[in-house]
Amino acid sequence: MEKFQESMYKLIVETSTNLPKDVRRAIAKAKAKENAGTRAAMSLDTITRNITMADDNVSPICQDTGLPTFKIKVPVNVNQIEMKKAIRQAVAEATAQTKLRPNSVDSITGDNSGDNLGEGTPVIKFEQWEEDYVDVRLILKGGGCENKNIQYSLPAELEGLGRAGRDLDGIRKCIMHSVYQAQGQGCSAGFIGVGIGGDRTSGYELAKEMLFRSADDVNPNENLRQLEEYVMENANKLGIGTMGFGGETTLLGCKVGVINRIPASFFVSVAYNCWAYRRLGVKINPATGEISEWLYQEGESVDFAKLQEEATAEIAATEEVRNVTLQAPISEEEIRALKVGDVVTINGMMHTGRDAIHKYLTDHDAPIDLNGQIIYHCGPVMGKDENDQWVVKAAGPTTSIREEPYQGDIMKKFGIRAVIGKGGMGKKTLQALQDHGGVYLNAIGGAAQYYAECMEKVEGVDLMQFGVPEAMWHINVKGFTAVVTMDSHGNSLHQEVESSSLERLAQFKEPVFK
Repeated sequence: MEKFQESMYKLIVETSTNLPKDVRRAIAKAKAKENAGTRAAMSLDTITRNITMADDNVSPICQDTGLPTFKIKVPVNVNQIEMKKAIRQAVAEATAQTKLRPNSVDSITGDNSGDNLGEGTPVIKFEQWEEDYVDVRLILKGGGCENKNIQYSLPAELEGLGRAGRDLDGIRKCIMHSVYQAQGQGCSAGFIGVGIGGDRTSGYELAKEMLFRSADDVNPNENLRQLEEYVMENANKLGIGTMGFGGETTLLGCKVGVINRIPASFFVSVAYNCWAYRRLGVKINPATGEISEWLYQEGESVDFAKLQEEATAEIAATEEVRNVTLQAPISEEEIRALKVGDVVTINGMMHTGRDAIHKYLTDHDAPIDLNGQIIYHCGPVMGKDENDQWVVKAAGPTTSIREEPYQGDIMKKFGIRAVIGKGGMGKKTLQALQDHGGVYLNAIGGAAQYYAECMEKVEGVDLMQFGVPEAMWHINVKGFTAVVTMDSHGNSLHQEVESSSLERLAQFKEPVFK
């Protein structure tokens, strides 16, 4: 079991820090489709840089390492109890070594266990089989994409598509709608796993199981093969694009499975996964506990360093966007001069704040003066250096829409001028930006290494009772880049893309599969 625990630690580290080859190829293909100088091309350039940095630093690709989910097939007579103990120990070790963010939170008290262990976490699912080796697969699926999962009960009325019946064409409509409703909030361009049938629980389990398939495989079920190909061809016509900025690629992969159901229920379940598609697998020798083979590593690799050089040259030749540098405290005049589409570079201080912080600030004073300051929707991975000082290990943005009930009021209450996150916010926040003089900046979701490199010094931390991801970190940054997607003049790129993609969705209303 000691060797098995070491193998599980290696699997966790590789899954968190090193994207598999099939995912890299899908991202490279998407990058090749985008026009140089666009917001989508800039986003994909940042994504590929981040992937390379995660490789070099052996650090998390995305700061949200999700809820580790292990899917394990074992020969008969293998001790699953001891294997589970070893996996839990490996998870705790990986968390201590900052390869995983501590994400296990008590659902009642909100207390963070600090080691990713708790009731129900990590998820470990065993299945016996007749092979003579152990097959272990792991997926790290962050909260941003997990929140965009969706389940349909057919028949149903779908926005933009009309009625979806209990047939293959109704399933097609559900899948297309699932891509539309995700917009950029799940860190598009993404992958989806689809489960047809079952009950509400088994349907979702099947959908997530589909995410363990290779991005390059071919479905043996002819109907499902055609459905997958249809979705891949047409979902990218919605124009949602990378990060919801608009563009040519919205979906990088679609895998569909089917199981039987009862006559009264017809569920279509969709598990959405971001571009940071962190799933790997290994074959384990049951006698020694050692890794005998790594999975998902077939085919050619991608030289992202070379792609970055080419992209830099292209962008330099075509870039026409307006670049603005900001340093807090920021004045209302500076904010009102910004418009949607501007690229903002931030130097100086910013302060992290997620769900717990926003709820706290609603009823309490802030621990520091936030007038003219910048709030970053981020739950970083933090570690300490040789001098026992905090350092940022990974720090990409979290999905901002969760803070919609609080954001506008908090900006006005404390004088906050800029908010950074991903996926955009709603009408209440947009109105507050107009009234107060504020701006929403969209950072590139999942680019945890790219942004961590911009963070020069942790100046302090408050409200650590909420745990490392939810605490308020005060960080000095240099060269932190994001795009204005909601301004103080009532403009929202997110509303524009959602509206245009809904219009495009309507073209898929008519039946395709008989």
